[in-house]
Amino acid sequence: MITAVVLITAERKAIPTLGEALAAVDGVSEVYSVTGPMDFIAMVRAREHDELADIVTRRIAQVSGVARTQTHVAFKAYSRHDLEALFAIGADRP
Repeated sequence: MITAVVLITAERKAIPTLGEALAAVDGVSEVYSVTGPMDFIAMVRAREHDELADIVTRRIAQVSGVARTQTHVAFKAYSRHDLEALFAIGADRP
């Protein structure tokens, strides 16, 4: 599985509704509205690079209101949250 972080700059008039439109794109697992030079960050997961290219260039970039994208492909994942969830399995049992 390939994970990519897509930084998205929006057209100003699209900001109020663009987050939901991006979240509805097949292949996008999460969308965050953020502060700073970008307006949104989308987490994308794909099985192969061709699929990732399609998600970013044909699906996300073509959503009305997307002005620019910048994609960062992840090499490796490190997540304390995932480890904590794994070790919490069955923790509520007596």
